[in-house]
Amino acid sequence: MTRPSRLGLRDPTAASASPPAFYALRPGAWRDYVTLLHPPYTIWHLSYVVMGAALAPTVHYDRLSASLLAFFLALGLGAHALDELNGRPLQTHIPDRVLRGIAIGGIAGAAGLGGLGVALVSPWLLAFVAFGAFIAPAYNLEWFHGRLHSDLWFAAAWGAFPFLTSYWVNAEHLGPAAGVGAVAVLLVSLVQRVLSKRVREIRRRARVIVGHVTDVSGETHVIDRAWVIATDESALMLLSVALALLSIAMLVARM
Repeated sequence: MTRPSRLGLRDPTAASASPPAFYALRPGAWRDYVTLLHPPYTIWHLSYVVMGAALAPTVHYDRLSASLLAFFLALGLGAHALDELNGRPLQTHIPDRVLRGIAIGGIAGAAGLGGLGVALVSPWLLAFVAFGAFIAPAYNLEWFHGRLHSDLWFAAAWGAFPFLTSYWVNAEHLGPAAGVGAVAVLLVSLVQRVLSKRVREIRRRARVIVGHVTDVSGETHVIDRAWVIATDESALMLLSVALALLSIAMLVARM
């Protein structure tokens, strides 16, 4: 039997030394701004925008491009900047005033693109714009005592909402495919939330992880922080790439 020299014992300060996310770069300078984007997750949720357009009866590539830019501004920049303002979960050194500027500029830019869509596409688009402008601060700043900061609201706001918005912008109505697709991306977003919550808690809050596993052959494996989160983080990365590729494939099939 292989006997480990240590059973996953970690220094009590290990949690603070561990990166706050598997995609987080070393703190400081331009790296903080890359980390702020949550690159795998931003790509993941922008994939829903592409999927919504690809499932619509007609794909308007100018509208899809505008939708991608709007959600990048609102989610990739605005919502993530607000999230970092609310407790510094990514441990960046970006000044508060800069984060506020990014948040306001991102959400305002997205709303401006939405306003252009209202003028050029349909006044009904205003409902989507209003919801987006509301949910970004409401979710990330935990308004209403955090009632909107839940797994279901996460999946609705960053899963179903981008998908439905993109579908509607291209189709100007919501058909059966939109409903089924929205449920699908809602469920996938819940999977993301389940995996990422556990990883996040371990990376940012767990101080000591101790243990070992002995398999049927009698070999013993150490349980440490890396062992506990490795599978979940690999699944998250693979899903972000898979969904991006799937969305591209769906769009290519429409060309």
